[in-house]
Amino acid sequence: MNNHLSHGAEALTAPPASLPGITDYDNGVSAIDADYLRPGLAAIHLIVENGKAALVDTGTSSSVAGVMEVLQKKNLAPEDVAYVFVTHIHLDHAGGAGEFMHCLPHAKLVVHPRGARHMADPARLVASAMTVYGEAEFKRMYGVIRPVDASRIVEAPDGFTLDFNGRPLLFLDTPGHARHHYCIFDKKNQSFFTGDTFGLSYREFDVDGIEFVFPTTTPVQFDPVAAHASLNRIMSYDPAYAFLTHYGRIGHLPRHAREMHDLIDAHATIARKLRSVPDRHAALVEELETLLLQRIIAHGCKLPQEEIHDLLSLDVGLNAQGLEYWLDQAGGG
Repeated sequence: MNNHLSHGAEALTAPPASLPGITDYDNGVSAIDADYLRPGLAAIHLIVENGKAALVDTGTSSSVAGVMEVLQKKNLAPEDVAYVFVTHIHLDHAGGAGEFMHCLPHAKLVVHPRGARHMADPARLVASAMTVYGEAEFKRMYGVIRPVDASRIVEAPDGFTLDFNGRPLLFLDTPGHARHHYCIFDKKNQSFFTGDTFGLSYREFDVDGIEFVFPTTTPVQFDPVAAHASLNRIMSYDPAYAFLTHYGRIGHLPRHAREMHDLIDAHATIARKLRSVPDRHAALVEELETLLLQRIIAHGCKLPQEEIHDLLSLDVGLNAQGLEYWLDQAGGG
């Protein structure tokens, strides 16, 4: 998120939350629950440096009230937020960006160059998401998507650097999950904010301080070759931790990188195997869930299988959709 061995040994369970829905880490970083669908599904990371604040990912418009309350409790005014970083423009990461920018008068929105125009004019973004979820479910999940004034948008191409109140941040182009995805290297933390590039890790699956991590292959830009390359690029910085939008800080990154590489390949293999079967989507969902269930049980998780199923169901369905798109539109490698 290297001294590959020592950082992994140090990264145990996160410290207890200091306020409901907040986990405070060291070096001024906190994970705020985005209040998206269920607790512990999506985090908005708050970085505080010398009295100024930045947000990494935004959740949806319904996330704004909770974050504003957290800022107040931390004695930060809306005017103290200098930046809103969206790792990519999928709506669980950037759907609330317009509403946040409306409420944070001095903030700049920093976005991948491929995503900038969609933040200024989200019509195509909304239409694309509606094809995945349907109109009624889209409105329930994401509400209204407000455009962002183009004059407040900063594009972050590969290698872009930003001095956040004396704290250097480096932005890397990290496709694989999406072509409009960057990750942020925070030198002060020797860690990355990884959006979805380093996969998903729900705290319910932690066993003795060791996390379980798995890839997200959601529609429509999954690319396993790029995903492997982006993981390798992240690990080349010898990171101590990764801060995942889904969910919070993880350590043990050399171990998780190996598991992610293996699971990316396993997802692609399942997709290719099922390319031409009848009712392909249902077959993909079944095989992906079986794969992840087996890995989670092998990890030592003692949750009832029905609870594991419930925690995985949204992601497994979306992963299956993304793999189908990859097979049909990208040729399935």
